[in-house]
Amino acid sequence: MDIVIHDTLPAMERMLQGPVEKRPEALRAMLAPMREAIPMPGDLVDMHHQGGGFRVDREDERYLPALRWLAETDLPGQIERLLKLSLGYLRDAVPGLRHPETLQVMFVLGDPDNEHLMRTTGGYYGMGSAPGWLYLLAWPTEENVGRIAHCAVHEFHHQVRYSNVAWDPATVTVGEHVVAEGLAEAFVRELSGPEAMGPWSAMVTGADFERAYEKIVADIDLQGMQHTPAYVLGDSAMARFGGTPRGIPDMAGYAVGLRLVEAHLAATGMSVAASTVLPAAQILAPALEGALDGQRGRTKPDS
Repeated sequence: MDIVIHDTLPAMERMLQGPVEKRPEALRAMLAPMREAIPMPGDLVDMHHQGGGFRVDREDERYLPALRWLAETDLPGQIERLLKLSLGYLRDAVPGLRHPETLQVMFVLGDPDNEHLMRTTGGYYGMGSAPGWLYLLAWPTEENVGRIAHCAVHEFHHQVRYSNVAWDPATVTVGEHVVAEGLAEAFVRELSGPEAMGPWSAMVTGADFERAYEKIVADIDLQGMQHTPAYVLGDSAMARFGGTPRGIPDMAGYAVGLRLVEAHLAATGMSVAASTVLPAAQILAPALEGALDGQRGRTKPDS
């Protein structure tokens, strides 16, 4: 697999050293290679700002030091090394594994004033839904700077899974979507340890988690990608991006997905890597059986 890490750190530094009025067009040029892979309507600059990207319509003295910090950590090198490690590990676990022949990675600096980015997603996130492309966005902090490259591993896991398991936006279920996120985070942990995991699967705990778990399990077979993100990302994201809130706490689908995957791992003794190519129904079976048993236990017997 060829890995292409787009050279965006120096490109953004040059952009920010130039006049503000030229920055929007420079940003469009930087992001242009993704346009064909992710054919979304609207202006790239607007989408960039809406997604929590750094502002190109004003000065901000924090941006250049953040870019230089990321360069000092060798973020592109970290990403490339971890992706190569991930591919080798998955190939060893799954003979005949299918994967993208070329993987392109686009990293973009985030906006530290974007509340959704900083509070809801922990300052960084990724997207790996376009075959052969990973998009990463982050505002580096002491808490996340060492984990941004591991987000690339999470997104790469999605790429590999859906090179081997069908993803049909019309028929994909809530169960498939939450399992995908649980597997990706569990894979990061299996490869690099719990300290490499994103914050998303630990954001919802206690009674809030249990309520979310029940809601997600109740709708586990609901089909259609117009529905499934609400169960993964939660209500704030739906309100922000025009979806329908379902009463799900922010990012709860990651925690629920991880629990479902862990039930499968405990029942089968399989590795996460080997489980990457399994149908969601097979991964869900042990957890859902337990959930149904729990519901039966809470049901009042006939008098």
